[in-house]
Amino acid sequence: WQQARHSGAELLWRCRDNRQFPVLKALDDGSFLSAIYPSDKARRAGQGAIEVRVIEYELPKLDAEPLRYRLMTSLLDDKVAPALELAALYHQRWQVEAVFDELKTHLQQRRRVLRSKTPELVRQEFYGWVLAHYAVRWLIHQAATEHRLRHDSLSFTAHVQLLRRTQPQSGAFPPNAA
Repeated sequence: WQQARHSGAELLWRCRDNRQFPVLKALDDGSFLSAIYPSDKARRAGQGAIEVRVIEYELPKLDAEPLRYRLMTSLLDDKVAPALELAALYHQRWQVEAVFDELKTHLQQRRRVLRSKTPELVRQEFYGWVLAHYAVRWLIHQAATEHRLRHDSLSFTAHVQLLRRTQPQSGAFPPNAA
């Protein structure tokens, strides 16, 4: 926590449901100020407390118990960064994680090593993978729009497989330094 904060970043991290946080001050948006410590020894001695804000909430599930979330943030002012906004932003970040999963898993990057040998060519090859991902996502967008479907109802993997069947030779050339 401290190392990341020293970089100048503001933090919003999920933490375990069973972690005990003392409520130092309840805030108007339902969150509360608390403290964490760099070690158990520091906590027992009451030294080195780091002020944090804790946000707790549940998301409903259709057929089961609601999903409980507990977030810890360095953004202490509930007027500047309301709990509801931070919870929504936390879940938006998972969309980025889904993109990384699609790049690494479904475009089979996990088994592939970037072939280029210079920083410039590695960048070029990486941009090629990102553009390939974008092309698949754009085709999904087009299909969903045309057929009035939800974008998330269409499978990224199925579209990658469809493209591979219809364009078997695409990308069959090495990066060129020229």
